[in-house]
Amino acid sequence: MLIPSKLSRPVRLDHTVVRERLLAKLSGANNFRLALITSPAGYGKTTLISQWAAGKNDIGWYSLDEGDNQQERFASYLIAAVQQATNGHCAICETMAQKRQYASLTSLFAQLFIELAEWHSPLYLVIDDYHLITNPVIHESMRFFIRHQPENLTLVVLSRNLPQLGIANLRVRDQLLEIGSQQLAFTHQEAKQFFDCRLSSPIEAAESSRICDDVSGWATALQLIALSARQNTHSAHKSARRLAGINASHLSDYLVDEVLDNVDLATRHFLLKSAILRSMNDALITRVTGEENGQMRLEEIERQGLFLQRMDDTGEWFCYHPLFGNFLRQRCQWELAAELPEIHRAAAESWMAQGFPSEAIHHALAAGDALMLRDILLNHAWSLFNHSELSLLEESLKALPWDSLLENPQLVLLQAWLMQSQHRYGEVNTLLARAEHEIKDIREDTMHAEFNALRAQVAINDGNPDEAERLAKLALEELPPGWFYSRIVATSVLGEVLHCKGELTRSLALMQQTEQMARQHDVWHYALWSLIQQSEILFAQGFLQTAWETQEKAFQLINEQHLEQLPMHEFLVRIRAQLLWAWARLDEAEASARSGIEVLSSYQPQQQLQCLAMLIQCSLARGDLDNARSQLNRLENLLGNGKYHSDWISNANKVRVIYWQMTGDKAAAANWLRHTAKPEFANNHFLQGQWRNIARAQILLGEFEPGRNCSRRTQ
Repeated sequence: MLIPSKLSRPVRLDHTVVRERLLAKLSGANNFRLALITSPAGYGKTTLISQWAAGKNDIGWYSLDEGDNQQERFASYLIAAVQQATNGHCAICETMAQKRQYASLTSLFAQLFIELAEWHSPLYLVIDDYHLITNPVIHESMRFFIRHQPENLTLVVLSRNLPQLGIANLRVRDQLLEIGSQQLAFTHQEAKQFFDCRLSSPIEAAESSRICDDVSGWATALQLIALSARQNTHSAHKSARRLAGINASHLSDYLVDEVLDNVDLATRHFLLKSAILRSMNDALITRVTGEENGQMRLEEIERQGLFLQRMDDTGEWFCYHPLFGNFLRQRCQWELAAELPEIHRAAAESWMAQGFPSEAIHHALAAGDALMLRDILLNHAWSLFNHSELSLLEESLKALPWDSLLENPQLVLLQAWLMQSQHRYGEVNTLLARAEHEIKDIREDTMHAEFNALRAQVAINDGNPDEAERLAKLALEELPPGWFYSRIVATSVLGEVLHCKGELTRSLALMQQTEQMARQHDVWHYALWSLIQQSEILFAQGFLQTAWETQEKAFQLINEQHLEQLPMHEFLVRIRAQLLWAWARLDEAEASARSGIEVLSSYQPQQQLQCLAMLIQCSLARGDLDNARSQLNRLENLLGNGKYHSDWISNANKVRVIYWQMTGDKAAAANWLRHTAKPEFANNHFLQGQWRNIARAQILLGEFEPGRNCSRRTQ
């Protein structure tokens, strides 16, 4: 669930100075790929862009915080901002972002640009506080974004420093509109207008100009001077002299003297407590500060000029100016250290009540409250897992003591699934074994069954079908009918095991059962997996037309559920290529294989091995040996730098041996035979394929009787 305030453009206040000279410069922003507004804190970047954005409809606004360094979170909010600007035009991207069904940020952005190709009006996307991004993957993805964004899209970035976005290249190509701190600094005329709006007694133009010069036109300093003058603590000029030469990093003493020490104790505590919230509304304020009428209190603070700003047009959400908010949070740690854990607990409870478990976890971690964190995870962890909030979950689980995990085996299971999703198979079994050994009263047989379903998935992924079969059967015997996810996992694993054993009819039935359960419970990645397995089984049985029709169902599922960027999509287009090749439709087979490589463009090159083998097979069928040799060099390099399933190795060796046959390269074939282990069995089409490879090599070398014996194994 996305926080609305992060997607709301700040409200333009009536008493702000309209920066006409800067707005005139920004009026041509649509002629540039990037408009970059950079300055230290407090120079009015956000205020300026909110003035410029007023009245524009085709504009999305994304306000960053530290949590946006998580790639999935960044993607969700950025796509939501684009949807805001286009009135929901990019529906496919929105679904992909919500369900985390994309290979990488760059591939998601590529899909976004495909959808935006049909959007012809000028479009603006504002990203505020970009300096908070430290994740290099996001920086690289945003460089990709800027290189490939449509001509009618302008990205507007606000940052305290120069972001890592390929600025120099844009500047050379005249695609960058820049506004820096020197331009953002107030002029004498703007400073006079500023004080006239805020002070009951106007000051002379000459004095206003001197004050402006003393603080180098720094907007925050002018605001502090006006606040001090209203409170009658110092004259405006005296405050200006004190602020002269100061910068954002040395404001703490001044803010203590001129702001905190000049409000009553209740207001001081309100400011300190509320500052722990990155954004706030009535309910949050009431719960965190303990004061009633939170909305009225926020509006009162806003009227006092205490650096509070509205985040949306409805006036429901507020936040502090970043400079002041950081100062208040630091003071809160000093002045209210004993109360701080309880304040964070209150914030977590309020965020939970409003349906934002991710924000609640942030405060539970800050409170150091393991019990609260445990309760949030027990209620919401699987939902967060299904939405790929993996980094947040991993951080949360690490914060819980081991005893707490043992008391709640569901959390142990969650941690194990996190490891499985990261391909840390050995760690999964170690964790589950330790947990089962130490858990004193594991719930009946159900938790054992869930553990076994996961172990079965790990075993089949790790190439151990016998162990996978044993564990999957145990899981299915013990799992209650209602525990659908683990039943889907165990049924799928058992079907895959039977596939590996060559029991194709039984395997097909189980994969059809898996598909039915997965569709019933909206577990789309297992539904797709089961369809792909069905097609492969039907192909191996010789039912090519039925295999084609099953593939069509899989392609339809991908389109309906926006699964285009899952690695399984490559599996589907690859077996489509194999089917087309079997029908001698070489051009279509080659195009399908290239499509598979494109799907995997964001993954390790080793995963392209199968599609590359198909491209070589097409070249060999055409007699294009030069092209085949070039591609074989790459294939052999990949073979030497990865660990592969027997099916992958068999297909890769197939094109190597055929090439040696066509070129008469007996030396290569003999060397390969010396170093190739013969499979122990030939009970599935993977192993049968490898036996055929061995037979071909032996026949090339004139070893006809061994070759005949090998070929018999494949019958």
